[in-house]
Amino acid sequence: MIRVDPKHTRIGRGPGEDDARFGPMRVCSDDVIAPRGGSGSRAYAELEIVTVAFGGKLRYEDDLGNVAVAGYGDVQRLSAGTGVAFAEANPSDVEPAERLRLGFEPAEKGLTPSFETASYDPASLVGDLVPIVTPDGGPNEASIRQHLAIFLSRLPAGETVEFMQGMDRRVFLFVVEGSIYVTNVGDPTETATLRARDTARITETPDLKFTAAGEEEAFFLLVDLP
Repeated sequence: MIRVDPKHTRIGRGPGEDDARFGPMRVCSDDVIAPRGGSGSRAYAELEIVTVAFGGKLRYEDDLGNVAVAGYGDVQRLSAGTGVAFAEANPSDVEPAERLRLGFEPAEKGLTPSFETASYDPASLVGDLVPIVTPDGGPNEASIRQHLAIFLSRLPAGETVEFMQGMDRRVFLFVVEGSIYVTNVGDPTETATLRARDTARITETPDLKFTAAGEEEAFFLLVDLP
């Protein structure tokens, strides 16, 4: 089943219980941070927080002593564990910063907090689904304490990419730029269109095909969830 949510509906911000969670997913928030803007220090616990930068620069600092600046091509993962406080700011005087923040329940609670930044090659995203977060991590992947993976893809106009998973798993989609058609390969009559900043929640659909709609490149994020 493919459920499309308009760009004004976000996990953790919707009016009903169904909008508050999707499997272990608790937060989906896309934001543009003004030059010299940001948020003060806030405390978190028992949450896996992933930040994907899409434009500009973001400076992260926490009470564990971690400091990092992320831009497009970087992904940050904070395992809040037993508790950590962090602040985030846009250090630029002129350029806004764009990022997507995702939050997930950890597979195990009571763990020591940790922070990680991973970098990937944006050129590798063209025509493919590239993992940027996985349970074990890797050279171009951040690790996470949950049985999930996060992928990015850039599809030239008209091109397609497929994704397969187990019947008991879920897919969450977020379109960064452009538009995509999402098709249930098992039942091609089930097709949905997502435009920039739209999201979708997909269940019981193990074989999916994504096609860049229109005449522009499509840029989207996929989360493979238990």
